[in-house]
Order: sequence, then structure tokens, then C-alpha cells
Amino acid sequence: MDLTYTAEEEEFRAHLTEWLARTLPGLPPRPDPLDWPGRRAYDTGWQRRLYDAGYAGLHWPVDAGGRGATPTQHLIFLEETEKAGAPYVGANFVGLLHAGPTIASEGTPEQRARWLPPVLKGEAVWCQGFSEPGAGSDLASLRTRAWRDGDDYVVSGSKVWTSHAEVADWCELLVRTRPVSEAVPKHRGITWLAMPMDSPGVTVRPLRTLAGSTEFAEVFLDEVRVPVSHRVGAENDGWRVTMVTLSHERGAAFVGEVVACRRVLGDLAREARANGRWGDAVLRRRLGRLSAEFTALWRLTQWNVSEAQRSGGVPGAGGSVFKLRYSHARQELYDAAAEVLGAGALDLGHEWTMDRLSSLSYTIAAGTSQIQRNIVAERILGLPKGR
Repeated sequence: MDLTYTAEEEEFRAHLTEWLARTLPGLPPRPDPLDWPGRRAYDTGWQRRLYDAGYAGLHWPVDAGGRGATPTQHLIFLEETEKAGAPYVGANFVGLLHAGPTIASEGTPEQRARWLPPVLKGEAVWCQGFSEPGAGSDLASLRTRAWRDGDDYVVSGSKVWTSHAEVADWCELLVRTRPVSEAVPKHRGITWLAMPMDSPGVTVRPLRTLAGSTEFAEVFLDEVRVPVSHRVGAENDGWRVTMVTLSHERGAAFVGEVVACRRVLGDLAREARANGRWGDAVLRRRLGRLSAEFTALWRLTQWNVSEAQRSGGVPGAGGSVFKLRYSHARQELYDAAAEVLGAGALDLGHEWTMDRLSSLSYTIAAGTSQIQRNIVAERILGLPKGR
């Protein structure tokens, strides 16, 4: 694969960097990390700026409201915005990287017209209602129930680790429309719904993480009515639709963070030189290995995005290879940061300390490393499924 940039792609980069240089100084101050209403306003405001400038939804198809950019242009966008210190998707994470691409791939024309423009314009925030207390990595075991009552589904149950639920307008919700006892295999009884978060019967209880923030929440559903027209895909075909969602989640959702990690790695080397820890040969070797690791992950990203484009725009199992290795590399990066900081690694006011705490969740979030290994073993290596 040719990994060099064309003249058109370099022109795209030049226009983008010029726009970032003009736009970023005019942004308001970043809100307190614990102020989620403030973070929502900040993130959606940035999304509106991207939309007005023609940079929203670069990776979405044109018929879904996207810009129809090439995969390489999308990667250039992620690379340059991170280098410039621009805001990331933040509260728009689920809508832009999970629910939006899923609706673009699986939704009806009416559903696309209704739900996608508000996401691109920063007018609507989505959350993800997949995991349950008894069905985390094993989503096929979920028990939140939905039954038909005329033109509605009536939903009861609970979700946990629901991303951004306390500030969301919509939820991409997985429900069971066929009991586990009647579904063979059990994943065939699942349906994918779009649920308004202001529906009667929805209760949100934020969860405070080790880092002190509340990106996640418990969501309790007590006979919540969701119109049948809000179903994406056929009834009981939600598992297939969910695989589209998860392929996007594991395929491109962390791409910008790879660029951020490469930047942090350079900062670590500079800090080590400044505080005298650069003399430790073991530390230098560790940083060198991490540099090679993140360079390889960036090349893998380029390959995965190109392959997705050739296969219709949906990332494949290669996203699991990326997610598996990136999760561990990120944890190793911030373990190295603790070595560089020494006693300063105990300072909760230091950005690297907080990032180290948050990195602990990466081998669990978006599918545990054990799940990713199973996917790689079965779908790439062709090994038999475990019993």
C-alpha cells in the first residue's frame, strides 16, 4: 500500500492547518473536567464550528450528510487537529463515532434525515446503552426487555457504563425482543432502538470513576415507550446491527488518541532530559520501544481505514487487532510516564497522573482484551470457537 500523500491531500492539509490557526485562538476556555453540562456546551460548540467550516463528518458518506472525504483526508484531519491541540469529539463521541455511522449504514432514508444532521451540527448528543450488570462483554446475554404494544415498544430493564448518559438527548439502546429461552442462538433475540433520553420512565444515575469524573452512568428503564419507527434494522436482527456499531467503535474511535500518545511520548522524552532521568538506559529503551509501537499503530490505522473503504466503509476485524494492541500500549505509555515523573506520579493535579488512571479502563472499554483476542483468533486466524 502506498502510504505517501498526493498533492490533493497535501492541499487539504494546508487548508486545514490554516483554518485551525485562525480558529483555535478564538475558542472559549476549556471547562472544568467535572462540569459535564459545561463540557457538553463546549464540545457541541466545537462541532458546530467544524460543520460550518465543512469539516464535520469527513468519514461519513455524502448521502448521510458527510463530506465524502477520502480515508487519508480523514486521517490527516485527525493528525492535524491533534497536533494543533484542537478539541476532540468529547460528549459527541457516541453520536459521531458509533450511532451516527451505524444509522448511516443501516438506517432508512427517513431515519438518516432525522437523526444525522443534528449530530453533525452539534445539536444532539447520543449515549450508548449496551452493557448491563449481567451482560458486559457478553452482550448476547442482555435482559433489558422490550415488547410490542401497538406502534410502540415498551422497554424495562437497566444499563450500566452508559457513556455520557447524563447529558445525552438520545440513546443507542439494545433490548431483548425475544426471551433468552426462545432465542437460539441467544443473540438472535436482540433489537437496536433509538431512545429519547427525556422519555417518561428513564432514570439516569451518574457513576464516578477512579479519576473523579462521570463519563458513565447507570440507566434504569421503567416501561419506557419507544416508537417502532425508532428501530434500526429488523426486529431480532439487532445483533448484526450491533456488530456494525462495534466495528466502528473498535476501528476508528481511538485513531486521534494514537496521535495524542505520540505527542505525549515526545513530551516524556523532553521531561526526562530536563529532570535527569534520561540517564537511565532502561527508561530510554522503553521510550524507544513505545515510539516504534505507536508508529506501527499509526500505520495499522492507515491500513485499516483503507481496507474499510474498499469493503464499503465499515471497519473489519482488523479494528480488533488495533484496539487490542492500542489498549495495552496506552497503559504502558503512562506507566513510563510514572517512571519519568518519579514521586510526582502521585500528584493528582498532574495531567499524566490522571491519564494513567483513566488508561486502566482501556483494556475493558469498547470490548475487553479477552473479547478482542477471541475475535482475532476466530475471524482472522481461523481458530475454532471456544466451548
